[in-house]
Amino acid sequence: MNQRAGAAALCAALGAFFMASAAAQTFPGRPLRLVIPFAPGGTADIVGRPLAQKLGEVLAQPVVVENRGGAGGAVGAASVAGAPPDGYTLLLGVNGFLTILPGFTKLPYDPVAGFAPVATVATSQFVLVAHPSVPARTLKELLALAKAQPDKLTFASTGNGTVGHVAGELLNSMAGVRTLHVPYKGTGPMTLDLLAGHIDLAYPGVSSVVPHIRAGKLKAFAVTGATRSGALPELPTIAQAALPGYEASTFWGLLAPAKTPPEIVRKLNAAIVEALQSVTLRETFLQQGNEPAPSTPEAFAALIRDDTARWLRVIKRAGLRLDST
Repeated sequence: MNQRAGAAALCAALGAFFMASAAAQTFPGRPLRLVIPFAPGGTADIVGRPLAQKLGEVLAQPVVVENRGGAGGAVGAASVAGAPPDGYTLLLGVNGFLTILPGFTKLPYDPVAGFAPVATVATSQFVLVAHPSVPARTLKELLALAKAQPDKLTFASTGNGTVGHVAGELLNSMAGVRTLHVPYKGTGPMTLDLLAGHIDLAYPGVSSVVPHIRAGKLKAFAVTGATRSGALPELPTIAQAALPGYEASTFWGLLAPAKTPPEIVRKLNAAIVEALQSVTLRETFLQQGNEPAPSTPEAFAALIRDDTARWLRVIKRAGLRLDST
């Protein structure tokens, strides 16, 4: 019986292997779905939608975008983690819910074991903006105002545990000021309230607010990254303007559910790399303040691990907590 059971198990394993190999050879045989885990109209759409279009051209199959926002990206991420591991459901990942949110709370998915990293797509940074009614012209004046009026100024983000949230809390900690965090479900609704003056400050992605800054509808103080932004070269970094050592940036990448066959992951990776070599897609990204950054699946996995450790150190050092918002 043991020999028979062993033989049956071996046959089953071989059968599964050959079925997976056959599936990989014919992949993709139908449209794919790209889950963007934020509300429509934000920075994630600016990255994900043009990528989906070009990726569909490379794969010769449509890549249908589905916005599924909530909980700083965790709702959409959980839906992909639980999807069939066949390569037809992909997630547009960002370090907010992959490497920062895990430092605050337990999630309905494992950000490492729950996914098969496919490739990084782009890197970007944020810009500290304010409604024009805020009476400050420079970052130093803004920090002086916040220090003189603790808990009066509000800052918005696209959700608890997102980079925009941590960017604001990190500034509070390093500058010794208190501004109040107001989480939203996406860049779109956050920007509407910011433009209307219901919120004082925000840390949106550069690409999502450049037109409003140029039109004078928002006041920009500095960018959050380690270097100036090509889309807003006139702005200093926060480190240059007032707080040496400050840095908060982000990366975007595509992930598949865990246990997606390696052959399919490699096919998807090759397609993403090819898509990002497109002159039109690269120019679209660069004009929006996003730097194309393709990688191997292994390099993306290492980036997730390293970024998780980095933000965990920041969260602990600054004493950040979700219930402090």
